[in-house]
Amino acid sequence: MTADTEKWVNLEDVAEHLSVSKDTIRAWIKKGAIPFTRAGKLYKFRLSEVDEWLREGKINPGN
Repeated sequence: MTADTEKWVNLEDVAEHLSVSKDTIRAWIKKGAIPFTRAGKLYKFRLSEVDEWLREGKINPGN
């Protein structure tokens, strides 16, 4: 699936995908740590971007 055809997922989906709480995802959003896009008041994510972020080791739970 290419980035053009990949579906966007919501905060709940990405939290489940990463096995973390929604509050953790919100904290990462607030820090600008996780890749996301805003759609009005909603946060949207591409799992491929989140997975790449994770593979690159950009996740830092201590921050």
